[in-house]
Amino acid sequence: MQSGSPAAKAHKRALIAGSIGNFIEWYEFAVYGFLATVIAKNFFQLAGEAPLTGLILTYASFAVAFFFRPLGAIVFGRLGDRIGRKPTLILVLVMMTLATTAIGLVPVYATLGVAAPLILTCLRILQGLFAGGEYGGAVSLMTEFAPRGKRGLYGAWQSFTVALGLLAGAGIVALLSFVLTPEELHDWGWRIPFFLALPMGVVALWLRMHMEETPSFVRQQQEEATVVKASVSSTFKAIVTGIGRLMVWSAAGYTYLVIMPSYLQSALHTGFYQALLIAVISNIGFAMTIIPSGILSDKIGRRKVMVLAAVLLLVLALPLLKILQAESSTLLVKAVVVLIAGGLVGMLAGPGPAMLSEMFPTRVRYTGLGLAYSLSNAIFSGCAGLIITGLIKETGNLDIPAYYVMATAVVSIVALMTLRKDDHLRSLDE
Repeated sequence: MQSGSPAAKAHKRALIAGSIGNFIEWYEFAVYGFLATVIAKNFFQLAGEAPLTGLILTYASFAVAFFFRPLGAIVFGRLGDRIGRKPTLILVLVMMTLATTAIGLVPVYATLGVAAPLILTCLRILQGLFAGGEYGGAVSLMTEFAPRGKRGLYGAWQSFTVALGLLAGAGIVALLSFVLTPEELHDWGWRIPFFLALPMGVVALWLRMHMEETPSFVRQQQEEATVVKASVSSTFKAIVTGIGRLMVWSAAGYTYLVIMPSYLQSALHTGFYQALLIAVISNIGFAMTIIPSGILSDKIGRRKVMVLAAVLLLVLALPLLKILQAESSTLLVKAVVVLIAGGLVGMLAGPGPAMLSEMFPTRVRYTGLGLAYSLSNAIFSGCAGLIITGLIKETGNLDIPAYYVMATAVVSIVALMTLRKDDHLRSLDE
């Protein structure tokens, strides 16, 4: 395919339009995670309660949003499988952008009282709904436009823009913490990252308005009368299997890429700025391995790459955390540790989208892969901060993050071993 051909241009537009929504979504989730301690003080710090309790309530609000993502995956997934990827992705982008911007307008607890955390949580729920409709459509869009033999690469761009969103969120918060005083960041500075979602959303909307519908969806619509619909039982089985395969990706991803700053501050008493710097480095490691692992999975298969990553997370999770905890560990040593941890998550995130896309036929792909991803994230990402922080509070055991990653790795290794060796070679329409 020539780079200047109409088909090549359509592929490029699909990659960019699919990526931009993911960037905004994960930018916002990163901002919320990295500002967790600030948000806890502004919205969830109850009189007479310890600061850790406020942080737990903040993560509870974080988790609630994730549990609405599966509902969004069902509602918008069915819409996307029936009317098309393009109109559905435009709708969820507009609604997600508005909900994110609105968070920056919510008055704090000191102004509104209990209504403040309730409004914030409601907006988080709306974000969860719209985010649930984003992933399945974006991955369907990218992989359905991908030439045969390049689905891993095209799908990896979805994960890569997730990494860019996380990096942008961490970078913005780090910049604000550097140029603003702690009081300014607490009073009004925390709102700025949420307001930035509005101009980002306008750019993303323009891009999505100019993309095309996917070839696979167009063919499926044309062949509707002659194709036998996928059974509910086979789709359900694929969703459950997908959750198992994604479990360690979800758990390790949020543990190392989002929750780590708050863990370093609350459990290891690391400074705010240093914790954010470490988070940025872990996300750089994440970004560095996504595209290469996606390309590698196109050559040797999804199973080999993803099983290797899961095994390495199982073996290295505890040793890496112990190095972080050691008082003798310098900032450079800690940076290397989180760079490695982030890189291992990237090895899962590279092949992951293509792996999911290959599990479902075109007529249920948007719904199926979106639901598998959102359920896995609801349970193992959205609850990660709540589970880890709560267990540390109850047990005093600072190794909880490693045990959490290790437990999910065991399940995912078993589930990933069921992948077919030739999935990366087959057509999505087969």
